[in-house]
Amino acid sequence: MEQNKMHTIDMDLVEMTLDVMKYTIDRISNVTPELGSPKKEDELLRIVGETITPNGIGGENAFKLFKDVLVKACVPIDHPRHLAFVPAAPTRAAIMFDLVTSASSIHGAYWMEGAGGIFCENQAMKWLVSLTGLPDTAFGVFTSGGTAANLSAMVAAREEWRRRSSDNVSVRGLLLTSDGAHSSVQAMAKVIDADVVMIDNHDERITGAELRRAIDELEEKDRKRLFAVVATGGTTNAGIIDELDSIADVCEKENVWFHVDCAYGGGALAANSVRHLFNGIEKADSITIDPHKWLFSPYDCGAVIYKNLEHAKNAHSQKGAYLEIFKDEGAQGFNPADYQIQLTRRVRGMPLWFSLAMHGTDKYKQAIERGIELAKIAEQKIKDSDHVEVVRPSSLSVVLFRRKDWTPDQYKDWTYKNHNSGFALVTPTKWKKETIARFCFINPDTTEDDIDKILESMK
Repeated sequence: MEQNKMHTIDMDLVEMTLDVMKYTIDRISNVTPELGSPKKEDELLRIVGETITPNGIGGENAFKLFKDVLVKACVPIDHPRHLAFVPAAPTRAAIMFDLVTSASSIHGAYWMEGAGGIFCENQAMKWLVSLTGLPDTAFGVFTSGGTAANLSAMVAAREEWRRRSSDNVSVRGLLLTSDGAHSSVQAMAKVIDADVVMIDNHDERITGAELRRAIDELEEKDRKRLFAVVATGGTTNAGIIDELDSIADVCEKENVWFHVDCAYGGGALAANSVRHLFNGIEKADSITIDPHKWLFSPYDCGAVIYKNLEHAKNAHSQKGAYLEIFKDEGAQGFNPADYQIQLTRRVRGMPLWFSLAMHGTDKYKQAIERGIELAKIAEQKIKDSDHVEVVRPSSLSVVLFRRKDWTPDQYKDWTYKNHNSGFALVTPTKWKKETIARFCFINPDTTEDDIDKILESMK
């Protein structure tokens, strides 16, 4: 029987490794990579053909198809003129160490198998926790992103609510949040079969007083179902931070779990210029932060932090015959699988750890402050221009603005024109039912000239 060569080391593998490393070096050395754009699936299939075949198409051929065709149908999220959605800008150090993370084949669920990698993650996590001001007993784990982090926190909140009273065990839970909350809050409430009551705050921040009114307006049967309040530390659309301090006070009086979704805005906890806007976050029961957004880590790297880890462990720790050894005293250590929804997980916090260890936290603070500064610079440039105007003051690194007299179709046409030409990706959004333009600055390599040219393209 012919030997299966998939796992052997031969000259073809060595040459492919060199090709991959050369591509990686070239890519991370390129400050302005080609701004690709999607193609229809049938068009890609026509160009590339079927790639999964009984005998394979060969590594050299598959890699050439990726370099020449497929990667050009993707938008690099670290392009300095990618200012749509919430972009990202992983450090070169983090990208390189992502290769090391994969090559090391570390299973990150249990200390017994992944102690060294989990130690790295925990070092980075300690810094994240320190930014929040939570008690020293607080800690967290890295997840795939904000959606998984929000889900993990909601499950922990609901299970703690049910633990407090047997009357809650068979009752469908209810949570309160604002209409500015991330879409994942409502989506994950569906996953756990919970109801959501939205506080209509007209796209602005919610306060403790508004939360108080919303709770008072609940029927008694619904008040008994309330197990969590989800506030936002930097809305995706506008960078708005809810009044966390007063919300925390209401949650404490009502004995309701207080979760803060900082998936986008969490990086700004490290920025001295805006840290005061997050006052009250230290009272949260759980917090979501996405390092793959504003902490310059590669995808996929989210984080969920708990004030009391035991609440999370009670909700998430899995049991099984083959898992018992991981919980044995001889394998004792921190087990990330006990504190979030995933069992199998990669040590996705390692690239963040390496970049932090290499560069130091001061450089992170400077890079985050630059995003905030770029938003203020853009805001002023818009104010100084005749054809555009600011919709609301910049918040964190987001600027909302309008092109005077434009229709929604004109915004859309402008977006596609810039994108298809490889110039920039800036997309419209809606604010109080009006279609407008939006900048979100993450990449410290974005320049004032980039801003000028994008605004010029709207004339």
